[in-house]
Amino acid sequence: MSEAARRFPAPGSKAELEEGSALTPRFDATGLVTAVVTDAERGGLLMVAHMNAEALDLTIRTGIAHYWSRSRGSLWKKGETSGALQSVREIRVDCDQDAVWLKVSVAKPEDTCHTHRDTCFYRTVAMGPDGGRLTAG
Repeated sequence: MSEAARRFPAPGSKAELEEGSALTPRFDATGLVTAVVTDAERGGLLMVAHMNAEALDLTIRTGIAHYWSRSRGSLWKKGETSGALQSVREIRVDCDQDAVWLKVSVAKPEDTCHTHRDTCFYRTVAMGPDGGRLTAG
């Protein structure tokens, strides 16, 4: 077990998990927890990513968002190469501690997404019987 993983105790009872003061994230079978990331000032959704214990620990200790890249299989300091570092203003955990919400300020908002946009959610899915198409917006 890594040092970071030891920092987070195993989840206790349902009452402790939902009402207690201990951060006991419920990592999935692959050791990840979902991270929802929004702009701290405007509230807009920037991205959804995943964190392992090391990424969550580094984020808490440094105030800079770190994630686990499933595609690369490695730790990822968001913005390390693009300059779009995410300074964490607040971290929240959901009721059963299997997701975290990071409210961040981005150094270069125009590079939040690797496609050089200010959000990773830049397309809309058409609804209805003919739905399913993607449109910019």
